[in-house]
Amino acid sequence: MDGAPLYLEPRLEQPLASLLESAAFLHTLVDALGSPLHVVLPERIAENVERFRSVYRRHSLAGQVFFAHKANRSSALVRRLAMTDAAIDVASLGELQHALGAGFGPERIVATGPKDPEFQWLAARCRVTVSIDGPEELESLAALVRAHGLPPVPVLLRLSEFETSGVTVRSRQSRFGSSMRSLPRLLDAVARHRDVLGPAGVAYHLDTTSLDEKATALEGCLRAMDALRRRGFTPRAVDIGGGFGVNYLAHEAEWDRYTTELTHAVLGRRPPLTRGGHGYGLRAEGGTLRGALSLYPAHRPVAGPGYLDALLSRPAPALNRPLGTLLLENLYDLYTEPGRALLDQCGLSLAKVLEVRRTDRGDPLVRLAMTADDVSLEEHGVLMDPVLLAREGAPSETGEGSGPVGVHLAGSLCLEADLITRRTVFLPRMPRPGDLLCFANTAGYCMDFQATQAQRRPAARKVAVHREGGSWRWCLDERYWPITHPGGHEA
Repeated sequence: MDGAPLYLEPRLEQPLASLLESAAFLHTLVDALGSPLHVVLPERIAENVERFRSVYRRHSLAGQVFFAHKANRSSALVRRLAMTDAAIDVASLGELQHALGAGFGPERIVATGPKDPEFQWLAARCRVTVSIDGPEELESLAALVRAHGLPPVPVLLRLSEFETSGVTVRSRQSRFGSSMRSLPRLLDAVARHRDVLGPAGVAYHLDTTSLDEKATALEGCLRAMDALRRRGFTPRAVDIGGGFGVNYLAHEAEWDRYTTELTHAVLGRRPPLTRGGHGYGLRAEGGTLRGALSLYPAHRPVAGPGYLDALLSRPAPALNRPLGTLLLENLYDLYTEPGRALLDQCGLSLAKVLEVRRTDRGDPLVRLAMTADDVSLEEHGVLMDPVLLAREGAPSETGEGSGPVGVHLAGSLCLEADLITRRTVFLPRMPRPGDLLCFANTAGYCMDFQATQAQRRPAARKVAVHREGGSWRWCLDERYWPITHPGGHEA
């Protein structure tokens, strides 16, 4: 590969950084449990909750941090979370059952997304707060509560397509929630069913990183809360969803350099940086760059709790006062639903190197005991380098391949498309069979959101690890309980 290596070094914090220094321990885990293998760090999720809580305190706000369960199936993470003061957002019957079994009471659960009758019934039976996407769902929930003689159910009215006067910012369309234009019709339906449904507040769900769009949506929710109060209701909470983001990379300069060189490669001004000339949404037409880069912004200086702080500090587009101040003055609770951001630095994924060879074109190809679905970084547009972990006692590398090398990482399926990364990945040396590649910070959406059991291969196993007396200890994810492992404690 021509030119200097284009590294994308992952950002590593404790305890993840210390775990990666224990290569022998990680090799032992893979030898015992197979490749691929996911490792989670339950204590870190508790620390992340506290980081979000510190933002609430900074703005003198009450409310709740709801973990978006769909971001990871782990029992260890959910059970550890139950011992904090955080709550959980569930999007299926299985997730609701899992949350209840992990120790969450109904008052600490919100049910979101499309709901089949069984999911809807259990949520209503337990008096879990239900996020309502539209009048149809509201009608079906009211009918179910009446039919089974259940107590009134607290609901959040999820809204979308917000606008604000005098400012040219409009939130994009979403298939989640009811348009603000249809709010009067939604409020009419709530009023008809006030004997069985109690509006706890309003919510929004936006697929965007734009602070301007989210500020517009939050201001729109404040107007909707006023409309509910005019109807005689006493809503208390504004749920602003998730999308706070994660900063995956250690160096902004590496991200800037890589994306710049990618555009040059797409335009044919340098050798390709991807297999098959894949452009991640970019293409060349007549020497001109077209399309849009469809990648997660892997280096984000403002992410997670910092992003929430920036949003609450931002003036409302029309009211021109900080959004956090407006929430506080109205004595509203703030609900947030971070998934990826609460899982920042909470885990890693390991894969054993099966084969190293060169293609007919001379490109190094590294085949891993893993499929692209086992660590779906590419599916979520996240680009960062794996960490190469040599087996203890392996001979030192000399000669060809002993320095930095660009390789392509392929999975174990008999599919051309089974690429762990479409891009050329630069490593400090050529891997050897038996080495491990560690993909860091994969707990948020990248472990099991896309996982399959193709070729009759079992899904990747998952273990929870913790420090004890200066050494790492582990157990199977489903066998982790905070009260029996060091570090677990009540909030």
